[in-house]
Order: sequence, then structure tokens, then C-alpha cells
Amino acid sequence: MATSRASALALLLCACLSASCHVAISGPPTPGPGKDDFLSCMTRSVPPRLLLAKSSPAYGATWSSTIRNLKFLSDKTVRPLYIITPTDACHIQSAVVCGRRHGVRLRVRSGGHDYEGLSYRSDKPEQFAVVDLSRMRQVRIDGKQATAWVDSGAQLGEIYYAVNKATPKLGFPAGVCATIGVGGHFSGGGFGMMLRKYGTAADNVIDAKVVDANGKLLDRKAMGEDLFWAIRGGGGSSFGIVVSWQVKLVPVPPTVTVFQIHKGLKEGVVDLIAKWQQVAPSLPEDLMIRIMAMGQEALFEALFLGTCKDLVPLMNARFPELGMNPSHCNEMSWIQSVPYIPLGKTGTVRDLLNRTSNIRAFGKYKSDYVRDPIPKGVWEKIFTWLVKPGAGVMIMDPYGGRISSIPDDATPFPHRQGMLFNIQYVNYWFGEGAGAQPNQWSRDMYAFMEPYVTKNPRQAYVNYRDLDLGVNQVVGDVSTYESGRVWGEKYFKGNFQRLAKIKAKVDPQDYFRNEQTIPPLFK
Repeated sequence: MATSRASALALLLCACLSASCHVAISGPPTPGPGKDDFLSCMTRSVPPRLLLAKSSPAYGATWSSTIRNLKFLSDKTVRPLYIITPTDACHIQSAVVCGRRHGVRLRVRSGGHDYEGLSYRSDKPEQFAVVDLSRMRQVRIDGKQATAWVDSGAQLGEIYYAVNKATPKLGFPAGVCATIGVGGHFSGGGFGMMLRKYGTAADNVIDAKVVDANGKLLDRKAMGEDLFWAIRGGGGSSFGIVVSWQVKLVPVPPTVTVFQIHKGLKEGVVDLIAKWQQVAPSLPEDLMIRIMAMGQEALFEALFLGTCKDLVPLMNARFPELGMNPSHCNEMSWIQSVPYIPLGKTGTVRDLLNRTSNIRAFGKYKSDYVRDPIPKGVWEKIFTWLVKPGAGVMIMDPYGGRISSIPDDATPFPHRQGMLFNIQYVNYWFGEGAGAQPNQWSRDMYAFMEPYVTKNPRQAYVNYRDLDLGVNQVVGDVSTYESGRVWGEKYFKGNFQRLAKIKAKVDPQDYFRNEQTIPPLFK
């Protein structure tokens, strides 16, 4: 696999109530008769330039601006009646109040990377509006306290850039792709190249501001610990709209080392992956080695929070089979490693501020977790799958270290103790009219892997959203708990029931709802 191809793939995957804002909140909003009145309700407290109806000239460009999966640009896609582009929390409050009053549900988009597009489309005909947070993306750094307040509309690259500019000795542990939006990423857990050292992004959230189903703006103290627990890994848009997050920043060394080593079938890649799955989760937490397997070869990509001088003897002692040596070392600052990993040597720190993804494609994505090493003979079969017509790629992230030391129920993100690695199956394609191409490879590959991954339930990562796992059934205008369990326990294991009970407490009428939002459990 050429470095440019690997870089292209990585890209692909890739507190205020303003005095000038007034929102009338007097108990739970009562639904009214007319959806046509939603816009007039909104214009009483939100500037008209921030409200886009389907007839608005800017509607189409705004709606499509952050869509990463081209299959959802189809004319058959169910689109929102309105798009709200708030610049203040009070605009979001107004959207909730008016939406409840006039029977218009809200979906929330921060970055648009969600694999099933549920932040900006509906799988079935429905009257809804989208709250697009792209205008709310401030990052406010407190270097002395090593914390930051980050708006949900910010993208990961903007966080990394702002943190480094304020204090190069600090960083933040989140995803590899710079154009991922904060709101969805944090609320699903969020992990990247420092997951073994510092856990998920959600593990490092210490406060948040949320607009709830009654249109009230709540901080951690006001929302209570149950809701604060739920939003840190329980999936986006189930409980309210998170306006901003306070996170603790983490120390990074002055020099980190990156290596990218390609190995093919003739170079023993099957043996190497069989060894990697046992070695990588037990390495010192300063070292992360992930794998991207495609065709007849694999890329072993690593971030080491230290120098080449320390990395080489560590690799010789723990994973000598890979053949890593000083020629593979690329030493740099942590902030330089952030664009280097997805973009290669051409990546620059300024690229982190580019909010537009350079590569977009049609795609289907699925995920798995592995507790027990997969036999070598199975890996041999896996590589026959990777050369089939229409085959995609397997991306594997090792766990262990910090992410696995946290109890499974400390946050809703439950894939912790005893987990060896996560698998993401990526099936993507390009070209005009390619949206009709079937997604059969990823589904067939997923079926083949069933005996070798977690069971009862077969686990999946909520940020790799997959509607194949199941969708909510709505009875009496409320999503049923039993239908939600089908997919929910795969994402959240035993934490799903607690999430459903919190949903019943904070949003009993199931206002914040899409095909895979947490249903309420009234028991």
C-alpha cells in the first residue's frame, strides 16, 4: 500500500445566556397545531439570517456543506424542513421551545462525519429541523488550569491547533481526522492515537453546557451527575443539545516519534498481525501501534510519546519481528504528528484549520471488538477477503493502558477491561452514480468475522454508527425500549438500561429522537 493511498484513506475516515437573547420558558412546551408556525416562532428570538427554509438560496449549500458520505446527497434523502445555524446558546433554546410547541423535532450536526448521516437526514419521511452548530466553534484555553472550553461546532483540528498555540506542552486525546466535529465525537466516547495513554475524549470531559428538552441551559451542577454521565459516551442527541464542553488538557513531551511500516504477504504480514494482537495491547501506554490492512498488505502506524532513542530498544525487546529501526523514526512535536499521521510528510499544522475534507466518497462502515487473539489461520482467510472485488479496509486500534483501566460503567462507553482491539470495516467507493453500488463486502466480511469477535452481545462502537444493527420502533409517539435494546446493548452493553432510565427522566416524551437514539425506560 503506497503511503499516499494510506494518507488518502486516513483523510476519508476521517457559559452564556446572552443579555440580548430572550427565551420564554415556562415549564415543558406544549405542542401546538401548526408546523408552519415554527419559523414565525423562531424569528421572535433568532435573527432571520440564521434560519434557512428549503426555499432559502443558502439552504442547499448549507445542508450539504459537511456531508462526508456522498450517498446521502441523493435526491431521495429525507431532508430537514429548516436549518438553524445558531451563534448563541439562546438560539438553541429557542429552537427547542419552538420545536416542542409546533411539533418539529430537532436533529443536531456538529461535523457531519456520522456514518449514517442521522444528524442531517431521516431514514424515513419525517418533519424535522437541523441545528447546525458550525457557527459555534470557539475554543477557550486556560493554560494555568490545563483546561479548555470547546464549543460543539468546533472540529478536532481546531482544538489541537488552539491548545498548541496557547501552550505547546499540552495536548488533547481525541480522533485522528481533523474535520470531525466535537459534539458527536465527545458524546460517543472519542478515541485516537493517545487512547492508551489518556483514554477517550469523554474520559477527559469535566463539565458541559446542555440545552435540555424543556429548553433550559444547564451546566454540570444544574443537570446532575446522571445526565452528565450519559452525555459522555452515550451517543449524540439522545438527551439534549450539548452546546460546549470543558475538558482537561494532557501533558505531551517536547518530542514524539511516528513510524509507518508497510508489510505484505511475502514479508510475513499474517504472522506479524497475529503477534501484534497480543503485543500491542500490553505495550507501555506511551506507545500506540495501529494497523490498516488493505489488499495484500498492511500499514503498521505508531505514535510514541518519546524519542527514537527510547523507541528502538523498546520495539527490539517487545516486537522485534516488525523490524523497526532508526531509519523508520520520524521525530517531531506532538502538534506536528497530528497532521502527519493522516496526511503524511506533506501535512502541516495549518492544515488542522481546514474545515473541508479533501476526499469524500460513498461508504458503508461497521465495527467489532476482539477479546481473544484471532488464530493465524483465520488471518490468512481474512486476507483473502481483502482482495475480493469491491473489498475495503480493516482498521484496528489496540486497547490496553488507560482506556482499558477504567471501569466499564464509569462512562456509557463500555469497551474497556480485557479488550484487545477494535476493528473498523470500511467499504468505500468513488465515481459518478456510484451511490447505487451495493455495500455487500462489508456485510459479508462482518458475517465471516462473527465467530472471532465479542459475543452476547457482539459489541460495536457508537461513533461508527451502523443501522444494520437495528433501529427504534415508535409506539404511541415514543421509541420502545425493546427495539432499542437490539442495537443499544451492542454499543453500550449493560450501560444501556441506565441510559434509558436517564432518558425517561430528562426527556420522557422522547422529543430528541432519531433512528438510534436512546429510548426511555419508565421502570
